[in-house]
Amino acid sequence: MDSLITAAAQALAAGDPLGALDRVALREDAPALALRGIAMAQLGDLARAKALVRRAARAFGPKEAVARARCVVAEAEIALASRDLGWPVAALDAARQVLEAHADWINAAHARYLGIRRLLLIGQLNEAQDKLAQLDPATLPPPLRATHELVAAGIAMRHLQAQTARAALARAQLAATQSAIPALLAEVDSAVRMLDSPVAHWVTQGEHRPLLLDEVEALFTSTSLVVDACRYLVRGAGMSVSLSKRPILFTLARTLAEAWPGDVPREILIARAFRLKLSDESHRARLRVEIGRLRAALKPLAGVIATPRGFALVAPDVVLLTPPVEEKHAAVFALLSDGESWSSSALALALNTGQRTVQRTLDTLAAQGKVQSYGQGRARRWLTPPVPGFATTLLLPVPLPGG
Repeated sequence: MDSLITAAAQALAAGDPLGALDRVALREDAPALALRGIAMAQLGDLARAKALVRRAARAFGPKEAVARARCVVAEAEIALASRDLGWPVAALDAARQVLEAHADWINAAHARYLGIRRLLLIGQLNEAQDKLAQLDPATLPPPLRATHELVAAGIAMRHLQAQTARAALARAQLAATQSAIPALLAEVDSAVRMLDSPVAHWVTQGEHRPLLLDEVEALFTSTSLVVDACRYLVRGAGMSVSLSKRPILFTLARTLAEAWPGDVPREILIARAFRLKLSDESHRARLRVEIGRLRAALKPLAGVIATPRGFALVAPDVVLLTPPVEEKHAAVFALLSDGESWSSSALALALNTGQRTVQRTLDTLAAQGKVQSYGQGRARRWLTPPVPGFATTLLLPVPLPGG
């Protein structure tokens, strides 16, 4: 490896892409192409970065397996940054095995972290946590230690473990400072701001106030009955009842929680649950059936009683927890609020829904001027500025069936 390639690689490792380009911008050999691709990725030109890295992988000879594997890892990182979550994971795993076979432990660990970050983005938290536990950050350089702690913090946030997340972010900040890479420091600072932003709203007896993640965690360990409109659960007494697949029951539970300790007239319950403006005796009979089902579902946690004009929720203390930003397409906004550009296929994968459904949602939001796109065809990406002061990704709503 010549001195210019070495100097460019060192500049990239230090977070100086412009310094790297100064040394290899006019070169077309395989190592230079790979370094140029990584530099362009660091500068945010992901499309050109992807093309350069692929050219480099093809330019390396058959005996340069490690170099080709590093290119695959670089391409996987570019795909992750551009939210191309459908990128072939098997290729990344094969590259990692090659790197481990040649004792390139640092790049192999980097490949593992890319896979874990992808799992985190698509909501496979348990698998991500298991894979992260297999890695020891103590033997890694500062940039990878910071990455490890950022992933750990992301998992803790989504498990509503605020103190664990804060401790991980403190370690990430220390490692990022040791790395002296501005982009990494900015990523850690962004995660800290997200943790300090409201993640939900607390509603009880007509009062509203925003909650931080720490407060949500404390609420879930309290004696209150919590109707969780972020995850479509009812929690209390150390137990939880999921109503994510029973949208009518959850709508009834939420409506009753909003009115607690008072009752809700039957006409309002019918309008909210069945989306009907007028009601007759058949609708009232259907309401009685659904209330019976709700009463059975909540029996370990709370009661539902009939009143002269409707129904009421019976519990010592009831709190309704709602997302900080509520609208029909809140789940899409929650993902786009990370400030990165997403493909419609990646959004569909993360939301566990159909790509056509996501595309219709994006078209609707684009017509309203709420999101914007760039690129064409498979290269098309969607983005929106994050909502100031709200970390909606921490309590990502699960779409209700038929919602």
